[in-house]
Amino acid sequence: MASYVDSSLTPGERVIYIGKISVWSLFPYLFLGVLTIWIFGLGILFFLYALTRYVTTELAVTNKRIIAKSGLISRETMELNLAKVESVQVHQGIWGRLLSFGSIVVSGTGNSQAPIHSIARPIEFRQALLSAQEEVLREIK
Repeated sequence: MASYVDSSLTPGERVIYIGKISVWSLFPYLFLGVLTIWIFGLGILFFLYALTRYVTTELAVTNKRIIAKSGLISRETMELNLAKVESVQVHQGIWGRLLSFGSIVVSGTGNSQAPIHSIARPIEFRQALLSAQEEVLREIK
């Protein structure tokens, strides 16, 4: 089965960077899973939640837009045209800085904000996004 990103690409669009959700951001669920595994297997639910969240989250920067998708049964997507991006913010706490994960908030025209939470290596993602945006803006001129 094709991924959401692959199935949503338009003609001439190519993936420049693939992002992943950070395993470290799932640590609380994994820890709770270990603590509660002995309570009628309750911990398995925490492990399954963490696994599902990790596997079903897709993040990509293409030569035309940013794509983020999460969810298995109910799906939440965010797609933003690179030409409409006004700013990119990276939010990292102390643990995020140490373990290289954080959130990115992409602001588009019209004051819309699209947060992408728990991303691994958010600085790399931002750099890929800004590089792709420069290419798009150069083509427009």
